Amino acid sequence: MVSPISRMGNNDLGPPWLKPMLRASYFNPCSIHGDSNKSECNMFCLDCMGTALCSYCLINHKDHRVVQIRRSSYHNVVRVNEIQKYIDISCVQTYIINSAKIVFLNERPQPRPGKGVTNTCEICCRSLLDSFRFCSLGCKLGAMKRGVPDLTFTLRMKHNRDSFHVGSESDESSTPKKIQRTLMFNRSMVDSPAISSDGHYKYGGERSYSSGDEAITNISPGTPPIFNHRNARRRKGIPHRAPF
Repeated sequence: MVSPISRMGNNDLGPPWLKPMLRASYFNPCSIHGDSNKSECNMFCLDCMGTALCSYCLINHKDHRVVQIRRSSYHNVVRVNEIQKYIDISCVQTYIINSAKIVFLNERPQPRPGKGVTNTCEICCRSLLDSFRFCSLGCKLGAMKRGVPDLTFTLRMKHNRDSFHVGSESDESSTPKKIQRTLMFNRSMVDSPAISSDGHYKYGGERSYSSGDEAITNISPGTPPIFNHRNARRRKGIPHRAPF
């Protein structure tokens, strides 16, 4: 199995499969399986670096690194969670389409930037958010060819508590917010105190044990019963017959 960290090309202009992937022609009928249904070429093998593939061609690329190319506004895109395992996509603006983050493959020139635009792509002048420099992977590659410093497609090693893992700067941003909120909630529940039957606070759902090694289960302070003071002031008097 090939390691996700690929060898960069000459002058650190990206892995050898990057240019073929950007130049490949997608969404055409497969020349081999053209008579079959769903035979359009929307896959690219990073190990073979050949032409675009259809779903029927994948049987010949078992255990290869294959990414799926998609279409948005007549332009080719790739999902962030697929491509960021192999190259650093920092400085490239990401977009959300069908609840998934994507990046465009090639430049998308914009002849007339919108009013009030303060940041544009350094290559094709498309309007961008202030935190990005390029609108596509191809524009970032073009800037690197021009000798713009501090740009690379090489993945950085991130240090985790237990181990090292590979990822680009957008790894954390690709995590769904719902999962992040769930993790934060779980951490807050672990750190919240619980009161035991002996009146001491315990953390993290731990159990306290007495000298006789008998487990005492933590209990949380219950809600006091509702006491109606208005009814407590009433006294049942002696019944009287109603006057005629």
